[in-house]
Amino acid sequence: MRAYDVILKKRNGLPNSHEELKFLIEGYVKGEVPDYQVSAWLMAVYFNHLTPEERFDMTRIMLESGDQISLSEVNGIKVDKHSTGGVGDKVTLVVGPIVAAAGLTMAKLSGRGLGHTGGTIDKLESIPGFRTALKKEEFFKIANEVGLVVAGQTATVAPADKKLYALRDVTATVDEISLIASSIMSKKLAIHSDVIVLDVKVGTGAFMKSIEEATELARAMIDIGKRYGRKIGAVVSDMNQPLGKMVGNALEVKEAVETLKGNGPEDLDRLCRLISARLIELARGVSSEEAEKMVKDVLESGEALEKFRSFVIAQGGDGSVVDSPESVLPAAKGTMEVLSSKDGYISYIDAEQVGISSMILGAGRAKKEDAIDYAVGIEVFKKLGDRVLKGDPIARLYFNDEEKAEKAKELFLEAYKISDAPIEPPSLVHEIF
Repeated sequence: MRAYDVILKKRNGLPNSHEELKFLIEGYVKGEVPDYQVSAWLMAVYFNHLTPEERFDMTRIMLESGDQISLSEVNGIKVDKHSTGGVGDKVTLVVGPIVAAAGLTMAKLSGRGLGHTGGTIDKLESIPGFRTALKKEEFFKIANEVGLVVAGQTATVAPADKKLYALRDVTATVDEISLIASSIMSKKLAIHSDVIVLDVKVGTGAFMKSIEEATELARAMIDIGKRYGRKIGAVVSDMNQPLGKMVGNALEVKEAVETLKGNGPEDLDRLCRLISARLIELARGVSSEEAEKMVKDVLESGEALEKFRSFVIAQGGDGSVVDSPESVLPAAKGTMEVLSSKDGYISYIDAEQVGISSMILGAGRAKKEDAIDYAVGIEVFKKLGDRVLKGDPIARLYFNDEEKAEKAKELFLEAYKISDAPIEPPSLVHEIF
């Protein structure tokens, strides 16, 4: 077999067989197929796309290139959720305790933040003592004892995807839906959960900018998951503005705790309840109404909040973060308010730019090697459709470096547009699968 023939076939719009894809991808990982030939194939895929069978084959090949984590030693029904990334997205910190309190087990691998999107691991590590580097035996032990464990992703999971993604990044082929779907699912399926719910973000702060693209991506990932024998669902949720009010690691942990106490922002609370209920519905085979009631019960009884405490303690963190997050979590030295320049209505928010403003403060990474400042971030006061008067505070920046704060403030102001006429805010949820 020659790489040339595999490329030619895809360039001509024909599907590649499993053997051809395996030859190309494994050859590239081993250094036997040069990057310029794989680049040519990626560009052919960009224009001709992958069939559902090719997507599944590619996912399986990348998945099998590295370690897989069997959860056979973990009790109960194992569930997982995945977000395609957004601004202020602390959903895992709320959903995990809810589903664990409802009797399911979430044994999850999560990533760190890069660019404008925050990572679950960074948020959790803002809790003093919290450990995300766990040995396999410890991971299983916490899963069985608490029903919730979150560890950092390892380089040994789907290494072929990591190498291919780096090539996609420099060849302008990242934003092709079948490649995105295969990439995400190769990592998600490497840990053997019974049930998966995907939170596919759409809007100015998301990778997918249109509802049509986000829906297509959700369907592609569901198809791969079902072919792999998993129970899988998805939610297409809005990211045309930050989720909740807080953007930044310790700030988001505090907001997650408040949400578990019943005091969270309406949008965050609603999305977390929906995703939790969808996981319970798929795992238990109950109606959506029954699942929603189970979510309501564990929140109102305080069981979900106590599950969060147990989870934090089991992974070495300070459990009193549940009682008084302000005294436990790192705090920024200074704050700065961002004021409205005119009267009107918030008509547009570039959520990605809000995320970048937070990154400039130190809450995110421009490069993988960058250090995180857990204390800094942004509190958003005004969202889409809100009325503002000139001089009203739109947001508050939490900073440890005043020079960075001034840059972040300037960028944040550019992210907001104020119009004279009121607008209808977008729906929080666009599709449920």
